[in-house]
Amino acid sequence: MGLSPNLEAFDDTDLHILQQLESDREVNLSELSEETGLSKSAIHYRLNKLKDDGVVQGMSARLDPLAFGLEMMVITEVTVTHERGYAEEIGERLSEVGGVNQVYYTMGDVDFVVISRTQNREQMNDLIDEMIAIDGVTETSSTFVMDEYKTDGRVLSNMSVEMRENVHEGGGS
Repeated sequence: MGLSPNLEAFDDTDLHILQQLESDREVNLSELSEETGLSKSAIHYRLNKLKDDGVVQGMSARLDPLAFGLEMMVITEVTVTHERGYAEEIGERLSEVGGVNQVYYTMGDVDFVVISRTQNREQMNDLIDEMIAIDGVTETSSTFVMDEYKTDGRVLSNMSVEMRENVHEGGGS
Protein backbone atom coordinates (compact mmCIF):
# COMPACT_ATOMS: atom_id res chain seq x y z
CA MET A 1 0.00 0.00 0.00
CA GLY A 2 1.44 3.40 -0.96
CA LEU A 3 1.98 6.26 1.42
CA SER A 4 0.12 9.54 1.27
CA PRO A 5 1.67 12.12 -1.07
CA ASN A 6 1.24 14.62 1.78
CA LEU A 7 3.57 12.61 4.01
CA GLU A 8 6.49 14.69 5.22
CA ALA A 9 9.86 13.44 6.44
CA PHE A 10 11.16 14.65 9.79
CA ASP A 11 14.57 14.25 11.38
CA ASP A 12 15.12 13.11 14.98
CA THR A 13 15.23 16.70 16.27
CA ASP A 14 11.96 17.71 14.60
CA LEU A 15 10.26 14.56 15.93
CA HIS A 16 11.60 15.27 19.43
CA ILE A 17 10.41 18.89 19.35
CA LEU A 18 6.97 17.85 18.06
CA GLN A 19 6.67 15.06 20.67
CA GLN A 20 7.47 17.56 23.43
CA LEU A 21 4.93 20.06 22.08
CA GLU A 22 2.26 17.35 22.17
CA SER A 23 3.11 16.27 25.70
CA ASP A 24 1.06 17.38 28.66
CA ARG A 25 3.87 19.40 30.18
CA GLU A 26 4.86 22.93 29.32
CA VAL A 27 7.99 23.10 27.19
CA ASN A 28 10.21 26.12 26.78
CA LEU A 29 13.03 26.85 24.36
CA SER A 30 15.73 26.43 27.03
CA GLU A 31 14.56 22.90 27.85
CA LEU A 32 14.34 21.95 24.17
CA SER A 33 17.77 23.46 23.58
CA GLU A 34 19.26 21.35 26.38
CA GLU A 35 17.50 18.17 25.25
CA THR A 36 18.47 18.52 21.57
CA GLY A 37 21.87 20.18 21.84
CA LEU A 38 20.72 22.99 19.53
CA SER A 39 20.71 26.70 20.33
CA LYS A 40 17.45 28.39 21.32
CA SER A 41 17.49 30.32 18.05
CA ALA A 42 17.83 27.05 16.08
CA ILE A 43 14.88 25.59 18.00
CA HIS A 44 12.90 28.79 17.37
CA TYR A 45 13.74 28.59 13.64
CA ARG A 46 12.60 24.94 13.47
CA LEU A 47 9.35 25.74 15.30
CA ASN A 48 8.61 28.61 12.91
CA LYS A 49 9.33 26.37 9.92
CA LEU A 50 7.03 23.64 11.30
CA LYS A 51 4.31 26.29 11.75
CA ASP A 52 4.86 27.73 8.26
CA ASP A 53 4.71 24.22 6.77
CA GLY A 54 1.36 23.64 8.51
CA VAL A 55 2.70 20.78 10.63
CA VAL A 56 2.09 22.73 13.85
CA GLN A 57 -1.41 24.14 13.46
CA GLY A 58 -1.45 26.13 16.66
CA MET A 59 -0.38 25.95 20.25
CA SER A 60 -3.17 25.99 22.76
CA ALA A 61 -4.29 24.47 26.03
CA ARG A 62 -6.29 21.25 25.99
CA LEU A 63 -9.31 21.93 28.16
CA ASP A 64 -11.23 19.28 30.07
CA PRO A 65 -14.82 19.42 28.73
CA LEU A 66 -16.11 17.99 32.02
CA ALA A 67 -14.84 21.09 33.83
CA PHE A 68 -17.47 22.99 31.83
CA GLY A 69 -20.24 20.51 32.55
CA LEU A 70 -20.11 19.08 29.01
CA GLU A 71 -20.79 15.56 30.24
CA MET A 72 -23.08 14.44 27.43
CA MET A 73 -21.18 13.29 24.36
CA VAL A 74 -23.01 12.05 21.31
CA ILE A 75 -21.85 10.57 18.03
CA THR A 76 -24.38 11.40 15.33
CA GLU A 77 -24.51 9.81 11.91
CA VAL A 78 -26.05 12.18 9.39
CA THR A 79 -27.56 11.14 6.06
CA VAL A 80 -28.18 13.79 3.40
CA THR A 81 -29.66 14.13 -0.07
CA HIS A 82 -26.97 13.83 -2.70
CA GLU A 83 -26.84 16.95 -4.80
CA ARG A 84 -23.89 18.58 -6.51
CA GLY A 85 -21.63 20.29 -3.96
CA TYR A 86 -23.68 19.07 -0.99
CA ALA A 87 -20.77 17.81 1.09
CA GLU A 88 -18.96 21.09 1.60
CA GLU A 89 -22.08 23.17 2.23
CA ILE A 90 -23.72 20.73 4.64
CA GLY A 91 -20.39 20.02 6.36
CA GLU A 92 -19.93 23.73 7.00
CA ARG A 93 -23.50 24.10 8.30
CA LEU A 94 -23.06 21.12 10.66
CA SER A 95 -19.80 22.66 11.89
CA GLU A 96 -21.62 25.86 12.85
CA VAL A 97 -24.08 24.15 15.21
CA GLY A 98 -23.30 25.08 18.83
CA GLY A 99 -21.94 22.10 20.76
CA VAL A 100 -20.48 20.37 17.70
CA ASN A 101 -16.79 19.54 18.19
CA GLN A 102 -15.93 17.47 15.12
CA VAL A 103 -17.50 16.87 11.70
CA TYR A 104 -16.33 14.17 9.29
CA TYR A 105 -17.51 13.61 5.72
CA THR A 106 -17.58 9.85 5.24
CA MET A 107 -18.13 7.23 2.58
CA GLY A 108 -20.41 4.31 3.35
CA ASP A 109 -23.89 4.03 4.81
CA VAL A 110 -23.83 7.57 6.24
CA ASP A 111 -22.57 10.85 4.83
CA PHE A 112 -21.30 12.62 7.95
CA VAL A 113 -20.25 11.66 11.46
CA VAL A 114 -20.61 14.46 14.01
CA ILE A 115 -19.16 14.44 17.53
CA SER A 116 -20.89 16.81 19.94
CA ARG A 117 -20.94 17.70 23.63
CA THR A 118 -23.65 19.31 25.71
CA GLN A 119 -24.42 19.86 29.37
CA ASN A 120 -27.89 18.33 29.41
CA ARG A 121 -30.59 16.52 27.40
CA GLU A 122 -32.44 19.71 26.47
CA GLN A 123 -29.29 21.11 24.84
CA MET A 124 -28.75 17.78 23.09
CA ASN A 125 -32.31 17.80 21.72
CA ASP A 126 -31.83 21.38 20.50
CA LEU A 127 -28.53 20.42 18.85
CA ILE A 128 -30.10 17.45 17.02
CA ASP A 129 -33.09 19.59 15.99
CA GLU A 130 -30.71 22.19 14.57
CA MET A 131 -28.91 19.50 12.55
CA ILE A 132 -32.18 18.11 11.19
CA ALA A 133 -33.26 21.62 10.17
CA ILE A 134 -30.28 21.96 7.80
CA ASP A 135 -31.40 21.84 4.16
CA GLY A 136 -30.45 18.49 2.68
CA VAL A 137 -30.23 16.55 5.96
CA THR A 138 -32.66 13.65 5.66
CA GLU A 139 -31.87 11.51 8.70
CA THR A 140 -29.79 11.37 11.87
CA SER A 141 -28.92 8.48 14.13
CA SER A 142 -27.25 9.23 17.45
CA THR A 143 -25.21 7.11 19.81
CA PHE A 144 -24.73 8.43 23.32
CA VAL A 145 -21.32 7.87 24.88
CA MET A 146 -21.53 6.23 28.30
CA ASP A 147 -17.83 6.38 29.21
CA GLU A 148 -14.67 7.71 27.56
CA TYR A 149 -11.55 5.56 27.51
CA LYS A 150 -9.38 7.50 25.11
CA THR A 151 -9.96 11.05 23.92
CA ASP A 152 -6.38 11.87 23.03
CA GLY A 153 -5.99 14.16 20.03
CA ARG A 154 -2.20 13.93 19.97
CA VAL A 155 -0.70 12.73 16.70
CA LEU A 156 2.82 11.43 17.39
CA SER A 157 1.96 9.73 20.66
CA ASN A 158 -0.81 7.74 18.97
CA MET A 159 1.23 6.57 15.97
CA SER A 160 2.41 2.97 15.62
CA VAL A 161 6.11 2.22 15.22
CA GLU A 162 5.58 1.69 11.48
CA MET A 163 3.80 5.02 11.12
CA ARG A 164 6.62 6.83 12.96
CA GLU A 165 9.21 5.13 10.74
CA ASN A 166 7.35 6.31 7.65
CA VAL A 167 7.70 9.96 8.68
CA HIS A 168 11.25 9.63 9.96
CA GLU A 169 13.76 10.97 7.47
CA GLY A 170 15.05 8.04 5.45
CA GLY A 171 12.77 5.60 7.30
CA GLY A 172 9.84 5.49 4.84
CA SER A 173 9.48 3.46 1.70
